[in-house]
Amino acid sequence: MKFLFVTGRLAAPQVERTVAELSASLPEEKRFEAEVEVVGITVAALIHTGWLKRKLPRERVAGFDRVYVCGWVQGDLDDLTAHYGVPFERGPKDIAELPRLFGHSRTPPDLDAYDIDILAEINHAPKLPLDTIRSIANRYRRDGADVIDVGCIPGHRWDGVGETVAMLVADGNRVSIDSFDRAEVTAALGAGAELVLSCNRSNVDWLGPLAASHDAEVVVIPDDPHELRTLDPTVEQLDTVGCRLRLDAILEPIGFGFAASLARYHTLRNRYPDRAMMMGVGNLTEMTGVDSAGVNMLLAAICQELAIGSVLATEVISWGQTAVREFDIARRHVRHAISEGRVPKHLSDDLVMLRDARLPPATADEIAAIAAAVTDPNYRIVLERDAVSRDSQIHVFNRDGHWTGRDAYELFDAFTAADGSKPLTPDHAFYLGYELSKAVTAMTLGKRYTQDEALSWGFLTIEEPSAFERRHREGRAES
Repeated sequence: MKFLFVTGRLAAPQVERTVAELSASLPEEKRFEAEVEVVGITVAALIHTGWLKRKLPRERVAGFDRVYVCGWVQGDLDDLTAHYGVPFERGPKDIAELPRLFGHSRTPPDLDAYDIDILAEINHAPKLPLDTIRSIANRYRRDGADVIDVGCIPGHRWDGVGETVAMLVADGNRVSIDSFDRAEVTAALGAGAELVLSCNRSNVDWLGPLAASHDAEVVVIPDDPHELRTLDPTVEQLDTVGCRLRLDAILEPIGFGFAASLARYHTLRNRYPDRAMMMGVGNLTEMTGVDSAGVNMLLAAICQELAIGSVLATEVISWGQTAVREFDIARRHVRHAISEGRVPKHLSDDLVMLRDARLPPATADEIAAIAAAVTDPNYRIVLERDAVSRDSQIHVFNRDGHWTGRDAYELFDAFTAADGSKPLTPDHAFYLGYELSKAVTAMTLGKRYTQDEALSWGFLTIEEPSAFERRHREGRAES
């Protein structure tokens, strides 16, 4: 393949270097020939397709399989494709992102494998209608849950547990029951539940034989969470009746013995090296006032290193409302990292949600150079970011001026006052307000901002077409 990259004078050295490095880094069968064409303009972001059609000779394009132009280019690329007989395509707005266009920023790791099962708890299930329970279960499965845990309410016997479990099993779910009530557990196992939370000496006499008769498994916990040895008699009794089991040392919230409870899991693994184990991660994500993604990542790493093969997660608290999906991503990351002997960094950006993984600096001088070359009335919005102080401010500029600041309202008032002879149309004002809002959010959180592109929120990102793409699409629909 042979590609032509069109750029302006200011970016030409970086484009030439990036293109050469990219081609050389690809596998031999994927390498391409490339040339860079510097057209007669200082800033590539100012290129318009109509202008380019006049400035780029047909013979310069002949022989190339594709032509890439700056992602900021305005106009209809299909028009260029028809005019030159060669496909034209927008490249990235930031040339540093060019490798991503070719899928080669790095070889994507295989994150399909994982060793930890997720039990997702439907909290206070007896209070919920069947349709709601089904909806929650479907969401949990979509987000990566392997087992749906039906959470009962201690002291309140639930007559509908059998019907609920039967419905979930008929829908294709694996189901566990979280109850110490004999009638509830009996009904759940009879309806197809495969796991019971939990078992200690208070219920082992009846639960062990009952679970064994259904070939179900139980989660064994200590009688006293601070004394692991109180778990041993329950294990011995369950072994005697042939009941399958997994062990849980009980994770404690911060302020109530969190570090000591982590140590107990380590001790439990050493005492029972071959036993299945479980951890209730919700005791930390629900009880800690912090976004749950980082907490889930750390707990997934602990579980992976200690071969704790299942976790109980829940999504009751608002800051943990995507906890199941977070743990699903985290378990894949830690499995890959530990199996490959590397740190879990740059595997994917799915859990980098509040901040961004990459923040290229943009200095005031660099932005000023671009602004000085602008000759059209279209507003550009750029976020300045100092690599040392990490201070930021917003730049808005067009041919009529260059305004900077941190307050979107003040900026809007400043540049609209300067352009009073041509008041903004409602849709243009809305667009600029929307973009300024995104810029303020990025400035506040230390995120990357690129005009006309969605902010990145990891796996929560909602992609959005640019204003140009929207108008282009609407124009085609009308025609």
